[in-house]
Amino acid sequence: MSETNFLIGRGELLTYDIKGPKRGGEKVELYTLEQARGRLAPQFKLVADAIDRLPETAFPGDIAVAKLTMNPGYIAKSYFPAAMLRASGLESVGSRNVTITPERWTRKGAPESASTLELFVAGRRDVFKHLPDWAASVEVNTREALDLAHVEIFSPLTPDDRIRRQDETAATRFFEVGVHLFGDEDAAFVQNAFKKFAGSRKVKVHGDLSFLAGNLWFVPVEGARDNVHQLAEFSLVRVVRPMPKLRGLRPVVRATGLAIGCRLPNAQPLSSEPKVAILDGGLPDEHTIGPWLRAYKKLDDSAADDADGIGHGLAVTSAFLFGPISPNDEAPRPFSFVDHLRVLDSDSATEHPLELYRTLGFVEQVLLSRQYNFVNLSLGPDLPIEDNDVHAWTSVIDELLSDGNTFMTVAAGNNGERDAASGNSRVQVPSDCVNALAIGATSSVGDTWCRAPYSAIGPGRSPGVVKPDLVAFGGDPSEYFHALAPGLKPSLIPERGTSFAAPYALRSAVGVRAILGSELSPLAIKALLVHGAQAKTYGKFDVGWGKVPEDVMELITCPEGVARVVYQGELKPGKFLRAELPLPGAGLKGKVRIKATFCYACPVDPQDAAAYTRAGLEVVFRPNSSRQKAGKQNADTRGFFDMKTYATEQDRRQDMGKWETVLHGDKGMLGSSLSAPVFDVHYNAREGAGKPHRPDKIPYALVITVEAKRHPDLYNEILRAYPQILIPIQPQITLPVRVGTGR
Repeated sequence: MSETNFLIGRGELLTYDIKGPKRGGEKVELYTLEQARGRLAPQFKLVADAIDRLPETAFPGDIAVAKLTMNPGYIAKSYFPAAMLRASGLESVGSRNVTITPERWTRKGAPESASTLELFVAGRRDVFKHLPDWAASVEVNTREALDLAHVEIFSPLTPDDRIRRQDETAATRFFEVGVHLFGDEDAAFVQNAFKKFAGSRKVKVHGDLSFLAGNLWFVPVEGARDNVHQLAEFSLVRVVRPMPKLRGLRPVVRATGLAIGCRLPNAQPLSSEPKVAILDGGLPDEHTIGPWLRAYKKLDDSAADDADGIGHGLAVTSAFLFGPISPNDEAPRPFSFVDHLRVLDSDSATEHPLELYRTLGFVEQVLLSRQYNFVNLSLGPDLPIEDNDVHAWTSVIDELLSDGNTFMTVAAGNNGERDAASGNSRVQVPSDCVNALAIGATSSVGDTWCRAPYSAIGPGRSPGVVKPDLVAFGGDPSEYFHALAPGLKPSLIPERGTSFAAPYALRSAVGVRAILGSELSPLAIKALLVHGAQAKTYGKFDVGWGKVPEDVMELITCPEGVARVVYQGELKPGKFLRAELPLPGAGLKGKVRIKATFCYACPVDPQDAAAYTRAGLEVVFRPNSSRQKAGKQNADTRGFFDMKTYATEQDRRQDMGKWETVLHGDKGMLGSSLSAPVFDVHYNAREGAGKPHRPDKIPYALVITVEAKRHPDLYNEILRAYPQILIPIQPQITLPVRVGTGR
């Protein structure tokens, strides 16, 4: 039997800092200062008049909010109107993407509909009244003058702008409200002012169940619909929407019939090191997963189990431990022990919508404990994502995952057969997290797989446009996902749903960790799963980057003619890092395929849906060091990560790809065209859609695969070319004959 070639590690030793290239000059200005004043003066007056029509009690600390829309040619962070806002007495408290047709634009031809940045700007009411006077005082050729000329529209933020009217016929008294906590103002002052304002409208505020994410305070409220909609007059309210319910635990009808037998392995997990948590609906009193259950904890001991929750929790945990179990066969050996944490109980299952926030509190509690490297969540709000606002569930979870030390899978949702035109089939909150992996479902474990019809689809919000991130087998009427049923004897129940695809994908991640040990970070394992995914010919908004391989060995080994190298490290804000691609000393012959995947984790700004991630990568590929244009300091570039091809016509940003936390590309070329190839990586930092104050370093992982059929011993050729630098990542355990993730 030939020796297995495992992943090559320490690729970060092939990286080094370089001096950044010179930036291009400023764009041609579209409006003169005089033209900008003439255009915006009547708009300033319109905003002031709209503010005057609202009640006095709507302005905590006399603060009002309006909308400032940038010309589409000036949406990069370098054009953020910081000087204008500072000089005029305004402050940005959030942002979102909007589509407008500008009066003029920087491209050739007549202006067309284009995506741009809309800022929510706050200031005292007298500031808005005096904006025309301030604009008249601005001097030519100052930074303030340039900022003023980049503003396309200045408009009121009306109550209707804040209300999400999802189903006006539904009978509900429960809503959620997002409130901006403005600048340096005392948060308690704004919160108390909002509670007083709500009370005057006969609306009850449930502040004990609220969450803070960025500068947004998400709080559930209770009252008549018309009364709640009046809360949109409060100047610092960002959004008012009906309170969504938790996703149903049985969203996809399972098959019926006699219990199906199976056998469980008579062995301990492959490794005892990974710390894994399943956050779900609990476990029944009688089950058969005891030998592999490290701990079972109820986050609320005083609450009873939910009748459906315990069956769902057992099936989800079974999916992680064993994957889909073949009827009347023996289940695969688990890769690790598991903790099951009950975050959903009988109180959550009631019709009381406020329990949605209670459940999020339990999820937050687990993630804050920092006890687990691997976590699965197969529940959440029954709410498709939207582009204009980030939900509390998403922003709370994303912030807790921003250090990159936790690998988390989230079920994408089973709403894929709902109306697509309305957006109701899009992935559900919180699977739009940029620091977690959203998992959709496939119809089969075999090569004939496709997206299961019920599995939610993309696009995600930008950034995070490729959603779901990955797909895994979740069951179909022709091939169910068989998981363990309650009882003292092992038996199976046929299931379908992304609830089972998500823990099945997590099983692959934990399998990598179990076999190769702690040398790979959770972020590197995330990059490996994306890197090894198989998309076939399906679109990104159906299956994301593709289907997770059924056999974990496909992710961590290199077949003949293939070398796969992992890079792990940190990126410094504003700096450029050069990463060399490993090649044999004598170069490559014939056709070559290069595949690369970048993953990074970063803090987020929940109030800035248009600028959600605080970090972005600009990555260029330089395949041949000898090809360099005269006067240039670096070799010529070639496109590699074509993120712009995933854009929709309506809402995609011009800088598509720069702020995505996952970049993946695959290119074919001739070996003779490669000479000291490199990726140059620039880490851009931002905060609140503008320049950051004190940006932090961020963790990254890069996986590069070089495939050359004319070099069957490529793996060893590359290791010989980099002695004492690159080394194989050896298994930390004795591998059994069967370590696949599936059947």
